[in-house]
Amino acid sequence: MDTLIPKEILDTIPDLYCSTDTTDPLCRVKLFTPDANWTWYIIEHSKEDNVICYGYVQGLENELGYFSLEEIADVRGRMNLPVERDMCFKPTPLSKIKNTE
Repeated sequence: MDTLIPKEILDTIPDLYCSTDTTDPLCRVKLFTPDANWTWYIIEHSKEDNVICYGYVQGLENELGYFSLEEIADVRGRMNLPVERDMCFKPTPLSKIKNTE
């Protein structure tokens, strides 16, 4: 997963279920397809397997849920471009992300 998210950044993301009592969790990493309309905002990341994440997904539907970094790494858009990490993204409260939809 170092190609999508470097280990030093993954290490800063809270473990799964750590923010369940948080009313407005921070989205810590933004992944997106440059040639399609999909975006993943990572709130939590499994420290056990380094693959499963919980966050907010904007795609066909906008929803909170679990997703796999391995599956995201295989996603390609219409021009066959891989998913990228938004290098300029700063941790942002989920409420602010939802308000920009």
